[in-house]
Amino acid sequence: MKLLDRYIARQYLINVVALLLIFASFVVTIDVSLNFDRFVSAADRYLAAEPDPGFVRRAVVTTILIADLWWPRLLQLFNYTLGLVMVGAMGFTFAQLVRGRELVGVLAGGIALHRAAMPIFVASLALTGVQVANQELVIPRIAAMLVRDHGDAGKRALGETSVPMYKDARGRLWFARAFRADEGVLTGLMIWERDEQGLAHTRVSADSARWTPRGWELENGRAVRLDGPDAPVAVGRIETNLDPTAIKMRRFAGFAQSLSWAQVSQMLSRPELVDERGAIELERIRWGRLSILTANLLALAVAVPFFLRREPCNMIVQSLKCAPIAITALMGGVLGASAAIPGLPPQIGVFVPVMVLLPVAIGMVTSIRT
Repeated sequence: MKLLDRYIARQYLINVVALLLIFASFVVTIDVSLNFDRFVSAADRYLAAEPDPGFVRRAVVTTILIADLWWPRLLQLFNYTLGLVMVGAMGFTFAQLVRGRELVGVLAGGIALHRAAMPIFVASLALTGVQVANQELVIPRIAAMLVRDHGDAGKRALGETSVPMYKDARGRLWFARAFRADEGVLTGLMIWERDEQGLAHTRVSADSARWTPRGWELENGRAVRLDGPDAPVAVGRIETNLDPTAIKMRRFAGFAQSLSWAQVSQMLSRPELVDERGAIELERIRWGRLSILTANLLALAVAVPFFLRREPCNMIVQSLKCAPIAITALMGGVLGASAAIPGLPPQIGVFVPVMVLLPVAIGMVTSIRT
């Protein structure tokens, strides 16, 4: 059986790698074709100091910028598409075994078909472990590179951006002319403190502010009452839940998804850093990852009976039967982990798709004729 296990697992992993390469090539090709002029413009900016870089030089720099922008995105794409790839690779693997009449040989040797599916699930668990390591160890380290636009190819930092009106947990409005995300520094800071009716009564301004644990240290901070002739009062520090990570999460789309389990747990352990709505969203992100991983494996179990056949049959027909069910299971896991369910806390609501898929998967696996 070890020989058979290695053979099936090897075929399965080859199909997984092939599908990942196809997905990656397709996505990158489409993106480059739509944004090629932006990559060329970015390359021209890097070559601005050279008098006449030439066609080859521009082509090489453009290619390097495309690779620089997309290699971190491909690591993220791996996490997003692994569930679909595992189901597709399983279908291709068993289609190859059925076409070569190898499953007939397995049955003739007195081996149950359930045993032939075991290498697929073991390899899928290993791939899920790689996905977890990628999400928890790699993605948080390259989070700054994942929020870059096409014009930012080649950069290694979040850079400087403005901060629009943000509200913290105490209802204060924050505005900054610039936010240096990599250093955690605000410049041109303005803060409006408001009463219960939402009317501003105090304005705090500072040339710059640097984050320290639990608050911002202000440089030349001044507080002025808007409802009286009082003289400005010096302010050296303001405590708030609006820390650099919270600003990044609000300012850069998708940044919260790049946080590791430990980072999310650290934020949730300090209620002053996040408001109630933010805490619910972080809980959904944290537990939703576990729900999606489980749903991917259950979707694989649901799809296996369509391809694990004891007699040769038309695999195209089986694929057409399996596709809507498998896609529904995979999408249900993703949507269930991201959408709020009224009346259920996020720690439970994200597992609703898993609760639905579990009995279906058990029923499908036990229905295999062997």
